Amino acid sequence: MPNKSGAKFVPVTDDVQVKKVAELAHEIWNEHYEEILGKEQIAYMLDMFQSEKALKNQMKNDNYRYFLINCDGEDCGYIGISSDNDRLFLSKLYLKKSFRSRGVASDAMKMLEDICRAEKLRAIWLTVNKYNLSSKAVYDKKGFKVIDEDVCDIGSGYVMDDYIMQKDII
Repeated sequence: MPNKSGAKFVPVTDDVQVKKVAELAHEIWNEHYEEILGKEQIAYMLDMFQSEKALKNQMKNDNYRYFLINCDGEDCGYIGISSDNDRLFLSKLYLKKSFRSRGVASDAMKMLEDICRAEKLRAIWLTVNKYNLSSKAVYDKKGFKVIDEDVCDIGSGYVMDDYIMQKDII
C-alpha cells in the first residue's frame, strides 16, 4: 500500500547515498537549528555525528541503518535508526523545510512502527532538544511521551539538553 504522502524510504547501502545523507544533514541543520544551537555548534555536531565519516562509522560499528526519504523524485530528508535491546532508537528524522507538513513524518512513523513489529521491538525512543518546540510538538502528536531528560556533554564546550521520548508499539 503506498504512503499517503507518496514518500519512498530508500535504504542507504553505498558511499554515494551516505554522501547524500551528509549533504542533506548540512542543508537541513543549517536551515532549522541556527536559532536553537548557533552556527558553531551546528558545524561541530555535523562533523561529529553526521559527516560521511561519522555516518559510515555508525553503520559499521554501531548497528545504525539509514534511509533516504524521496518525495516527488527528490531526496528530501533522511532517517537514522538502531536497535537498542528491545526498542528502536530513532536517532535522526530530518526533512527539508519545503517538505514538512505534507504527511511525510507520519509515513515515516508508520514505517518505523512496521519495523518494530517485524523485529518484535516494544517501543520507539528518541531524544529531542528541549528548545526544539516544533519537533517536540510533532512527536507529541504522534503519541510519544517524555520519559526522562538528559544533559549530555558532547565535547568542545557543547551540551545536548534533551527530552527522552518514547512511543510504545507492542
